[in-house]
Order: sequence, then structure tokens, then C-alpha cells
Amino acid sequence: MPDFTYEALARTGAKSTGTLTANSEREAAQILDGRGLFPLKILLAKTQASGAGGIFGGRVSGRQTATFYAQLADLLHSGVPLLRSLELLERQTQNRTLQAVLREVRAKVADGTGLAQAMGQHPKVFNELAVSMVRAGQEGGFLEDVLKRVAGFVENQEDLKAKVVGSLAYPVFLAGAGTLVVTILMVFFVPKFEKIFEKLKEKNEMPSITSAIMALSNFLIGYWWLIILVVVGLVVVYKRWAATPSGRLVVDRWRIRLPLFGPVFLSLALSRFCRILGTMLQNGIPILKALIIAKDSTGNSVLSAAIERSAENVTAGQKLADPLRKSGFFPSDVVEMITIAEEANSLEKVLIGIADNLDKRTARNLDMMVKLLEPIMLLVMAVIVGFIAIGLLLPVFKMSSTVG
Repeated sequence: MPDFTYEALARTGAKSTGTLTANSEREAAQILDGRGLFPLKILLAKTQASGAGGIFGGRVSGRQTATFYAQLADLLHSGVPLLRSLELLERQTQNRTLQAVLREVRAKVADGTGLAQAMGQHPKVFNELAVSMVRAGQEGGFLEDVLKRVAGFVENQEDLKAKVVGSLAYPVFLAGAGTLVVTILMVFFVPKFEKIFEKLKEKNEMPSITSAIMALSNFLIGYWWLIILVVVGLVVVYKRWAATPSGRLVVDRWRIRLPLFGPVFLSLALSRFCRILGTMLQNGIPILKALIIAKDSTGNSVLSAAIERSAENVTAGQKLADPLRKSGFFPSDVVEMITIAEEANSLEKVLIGIADNLDKRTARNLDMMVKLLEPIMLLVMAVIVGFIAIGLLLPVFKMSSTVG
């Protein structure tokens, strides 16, 4: 059972504080009442409520939350009450952070709070999309089915994320290795030539490319700390700016228009939207409510705003395909499939199929992007190293011709 800290007043008016163990805040209040105390404040003990930030805590992965959704769905489908199911899952989880969160969720549910509302108080573990779907499942009476579908969706996204990370591992390694090689050349190798080129420098016969390389090398050696400070400062400023509504709009718009990465980001976002919308429609959620919930699943504020405008047009009596086509973000073949699905009254099935096709398209685009990135990065590295080599060899050729 969880521990609670409390502040209470005795009959004499004296204030007392302490800790007690109970199943919920309500039970804790009853215990205090039995002791002749009037509770002023009852809170979950900090050691449990803040498990996510403690030394023994940590992040909760997507696969762990997917396992939680699937197991909770199985328990509820088998007739196990919600509180008992949460207690069983809390005991068996190995993640200390998730265990602390489930303990608090169970305490809130025991006090009469809805499951979705209790989950919503932990946005780092349960995202807004999952909370919205659980709320819809509670209201519609199909919580078990929603939890199963959320689990499948999260698993699918984790598989796709792992594939993306795996595909980009080699290009990232190339970028890191290239940066390291160039840094070593500029900091340790180039300075050794400075004394050799002193005579040319005195005669003002140093090639401009060599002078530029020498100046850059001296700057890196003398002001490396300034470069680090500037880079860290720019990253901090960028993150703060990107967190603002206007900044996020600019970043999200730029993200889906990138030459190589843009189509991948767009396909991923549209796939999530179609899968979530189709899933909710399959569970009987009205299309307007489903659109409001699904718009945030894209993870892109520009696309979310476009989908929100589409929902407003649907409210006015239009078909979904028309406003999606006007937004300019949905591919023409996707819009045509949605148009035919609306006419055939099979929108939910078609949306799931579209999501599967978009995932396949994303995989193809990702493979093509990686195949293009590798030679491009190798070419960039070769150009930079060649530039340094030419800059160092030109004075040598000049000196040898002078001697000759």
C-alpha cells in the first residue's frame, strides 16, 4: 500500500503532521478521522510520487507502456476489477518509475478519479493521445478494446522508431568520425607546418588557402572553449524558441519540407493520424470527436492545425476528403482512397490500410535517404580533407620550385 503524508488539526486546535499507509487518500482521511484528527492536506509520499526523478527511477520506454496497456486490457477482459488490475500490474512491473506512477494512479482511481484523468497527471509516462483514447473508451464502454489498440499502436511506433534509428546509425557514425578526423588534422597536424612556412609568410607569398587553414587552426586551438560555449548557447536558445507556439510552427513547417528528411517525417505523421483515426472509428467514436483526438497524434503542429480546420469543415457538412485535399499536406492517392472509402462507408478499414501503406512508403523513403546520405557524407569528408591537403601542399610545391 502507498504511503501518504498529512497535515491535520486535533480537537484542541494543535496542528500535527506525519505519514501513514493506506490504499487511497479517502482511506487515509478515514484513518485520521478515527484518530480524532481533521485532515488539512493529504499527499502521496514524495519518495513515491517523484519516483520518475529519483536515483532509482528513470524513463519509461514505449514498449513498457505498451506492455502495461496490453496486460491491463487482458485483466479487464477477464473480469478483474480495475483497482485490482492496477494493483497486480504495480506489483509485477520491474521499472521503479512505472511502479511509482501506477501506485499513484491506483490511489487516484480509488478516490473516485477516472482512469484517464489519473493517467493524465503523468504526461511523461502516458501521452496525451493515449489518455484521450482511454477517456473515449471509458465513455463508450469499450475500455478493453481501446487499451488493446493503444498497445498495438505504441508497439508499431516503437518498431518504426527502432528501424529509423538503426538506419541512421551508420550515417551518424560517419558524421562523427569525419568531424573527429578533421578536428585532429586542424589541431595536431596543421600547426606542425607553421614553422616550415615562416619564410613564405615573411615574403607575403603564402597562398591564401594556406593562410585561411592556418588561421582556422589557430582559432580552434586558442578559442575551443568559446566554440563550445557558442554551440551550447545556440542549442539552449533554439530549444527555448522551438518550445514556443510560434517557434514550434516554424520548426514543424520546416521539418516536413526538408529535401531528404521531409517526406519521411510527413509519412510518419500521416501514418500515425490515419491509424489512430481508423482505430477510434472502429470503436464507434463519432468522426468529429475522433478528429479532435487524432489531430494531436501527428506530432506536428502544422498538420494538427490543418486537421482541425478539416474538422470544422466536416461540422459544416462536408466530406472529410475535401478539406484534407485543400490542406495540401495529404498525398493525392491518400485523398482518393479516403474519398472512395467515405462513399463505400468503410472509412475505418481504409484508414488502417492507408497507415500500413504509408509505413511501407516510409521504409522505402528511409532506405533511399540512407543510401543517398552515405555517399554524400563521404564526398563532403573527402572535399574537406582534400581542401586541407591542398592548402598544405601548395606552399611545399612553391618552395621546391623556388629552390629549383
